Amino acid sequence: MSGFANFFASTGIANMFAAEGVVWWKTVLMLVIACVLLYLAIVKKFEPLLLLPIAFGMLLANLPLGNVMHPELFLGNSIDYGKVLKEGGLLDILYLGVKLGIYPPLIFLGIGCMTDFAPLISNPKSILLGAAAQIGVFITFLGAILLGAYGIGGFGGEGATALDIFKEAASIGIIGGADGPTAIYVTKTLAPHLLSAIAVAAYSYMALVPIIQPPIMKALTTKEERMIVMETLRPVTQKEKIIFPIVVTLVVVLLIPDAAPLVGMLMLGNLMKESGVVERISKAAQNELMNIITIFLGLTVGATATADTFLTPKTILIICLGLLAFSVSTAGGVIFGKIMCKLTGGKVNPLIGSAGVSAVPMAARVSQTVGQKENPSNFLLMHAMGPNVAGVIGSAVAAGVFLALFK
Repeated sequence: MSGFANFFASTGIANMFAAEGVVWWKTVLMLVIACVLLYLAIVKKFEPLLLLPIAFGMLLANLPLGNVMHPELFLGNSIDYGKVLKEGGLLDILYLGVKLGIYPPLIFLGIGCMTDFAPLISNPKSILLGAAAQIGVFITFLGAILLGAYGIGGFGGEGATALDIFKEAASIGIIGGADGPTAIYVTKTLAPHLLSAIAVAAYSYMALVPIIQPPIMKALTTKEERMIVMETLRPVTQKEKIIFPIVVTLVVVLLIPDAAPLVGMLMLGNLMKESGVVERISKAAQNELMNIITIFLGLTVGATATADTFLTPKTILIICLGLLAFSVSTAGGVIFGKIMCKLTGGKVNPLIGSAGVSAVPMAARVSQTVGQKENPSNFLLMHAMGPNVAGVIGSAVAAGVFLALFK
């Protein structure tokens, strides 16, 4: 009988209810949240490639005595990497790829290999829509600063400096770009203690693009505007496709050096794709490498969402601010699309402005779907890909600006 008692005392069940400092209902709630996210990924198919590993990482990290992740090893600005390698669990070691800023740029490399920049090259004006769709990033950044200034929702608080508030605000605002890797890259540098909440918010809203965007798009446009058929884009030459990533890299990195890891990898991936001379490594970047990094990134980011760090008023507020950021960014793109529609005499369908967020290619598909419901003969996908690609570049540039100002 004593053997059974000893065995039971060593189980996670006993630890959940009896261990000192463990609040059982918080652990149970985190496990429920993880299961809900798994349901959304598997049954509802909301961004399953990322949401499934994030949810399972959350599940693993919150199971008592699992010892796969030790957040205490990453507290503070100075990390003892030797201690992490010696004492850390599986996910602690994989999490080094996040802390060292390795995974997000490699994700951008894969995105570059899979993305066609021709719609943006064919219609350079669409870069303005990508820029307009970053407005949610900066409006939310300013809103978070105000919350921090008054110590609302856990922002600011005792001992917080103005720089601390700016760093948290920048990390929250970047959610509006609807780009998970960019949000992670900024947050791991400026506010690593917010990483789990911001990562879950960013990827959740990326997954919910088909639900969040259409009501905003319809509210800001008329039926006539949604029915506008745009002219066919001009063909883009191979030379243009090769020159474009080189020029963008030169211009952006010379102006904003902190954007180099993200923009540089994005453009390298695209150059590999368009040059036609490295087909083998291009396919590896968009398949094997992308898949491996996605698993590592999702698992480790999800594992940072423990009860102590996730179940706080600040987390709830971050999720709300993230929704605000994403919604305002969508609205900003659509409104600027309406302005371009007026200036061009009705040649631009404002719906493509919503694709200015960085959720590529999902946001472009949403523009196509909403437009085709109003006019079945309308095909907006390639037109929307221009702002969508511009949004990827725009979010990376916004990240570079924040890092240059506050790191």
